[in-house]
Amino acid sequence: MMSSKPPNRPVAQGSEPRTLSFQVCAPSTERLDRFLADQLALSRTLVGRLIAEGGVRVNGESARASRALGHGDLVEVTLPAERPARELTPHHVPIAVVHEDDDLLVLDKPAGLVVHPAPGHWDDTLLNALTARGTKLSSGAEGRPGIVHRLDKDTSGLLIVAKTDAAHRALSRAMSRRKIERVYAALAWGHIDTPLEIDAPVARHPKDRKRMAVLAGGRPARSRVEQVARFDACDLVRVRLETGRTHQVRVHLAHVGHPVVGDPVYGGGGARRATGSQRAHAREVERATPRQALHAAVLGFHHPGSGEWCQFHSDWPLDLRPALAAAAGDSALLDRPNLLHYLGFGE
Repeated sequence: MMSSKPPNRPVAQGSEPRTLSFQVCAPSTERLDRFLADQLALSRTLVGRLIAEGGVRVNGESARASRALGHGDLVEVTLPAERPARELTPHHVPIAVVHEDDDLLVLDKPAGLVVHPAPGHWDDTLLNALTARGTKLSSGAEGRPGIVHRLDKDTSGLLIVAKTDAAHRALSRAMSRRKIERVYAALAWGHIDTPLEIDAPVARHPKDRKRMAVLAGGRPARSRVEQVARFDACDLVRVRLETGRTHQVRVHLAHVGHPVVGDPVYGGGGARRATGSQRAHAREVERATPRQALHAAVLGFHHPGSGEWCQFHSDWPLDLRPALAAAAGDSALLDRPNLLHYLGFGE
């Protein structure tokens, strides 16, 4: 695609920024941000920031992220100086490994565990736990080695971690091309009797940078929602992601009036939304819900090494079983094995 091969990790190591220049050899390319993320092994977030800040020029001029490149185009990418990497200190917590091979791991992340170091959580994250385990990790983005995608702190479920740079590039490319299957189980307030196709752009909330919101001009975001089981005050739903934006499931369900039960940010009043005879039951469900009732239950992808289709499943977590039992009014659900399968989630 390019006239010269970029280094494996082209982020400046010294105190000065540097510029990479190359010409496109292919007749045409996909949009600029995806092309650079793929060719330079950078995260889409970093590439988007570089473009927005004028750090990418095509034929001497600033370019939009959506621009397609053509044969002979001269691309210049100015990479910022890299700050000294923060060392990952070991943090000994149990990690549930669903699958592991030379290229990757699939983990079942518990709720309450942050995926990568960030302000407030520098030393007690999933990456710190993997460091304690001695797991080899790909280079990845700065401060996020191995991280292909994330789950919110209080969302549980399946997560891929790359162990090699080649696997990371392949999985990131599959993620950007929507080739990775991600399906969530959630308890949502109200009833979704008809399947929903939610196509609503997501961006940072203009007044609260810790929140996301459906906003015109945001990044495209699409989710498909289906009812799995109907209870008195809420539903168990299946949410299939077609994109992967920050807080996407929570924001989209709140946007259509069915926020995730137990969500402290997008819950929209929680049990107070219920009226009449449902109010008491809704309060009972809310009391039994220790955190947002959201779980990454299915993860599927083509293996970056063999090309084989891999699919993994994670059952409804133990800490959320009282919430589901309260919603269904059936205490037998507390101990039933393969609970999601029993309720028809995989059908």
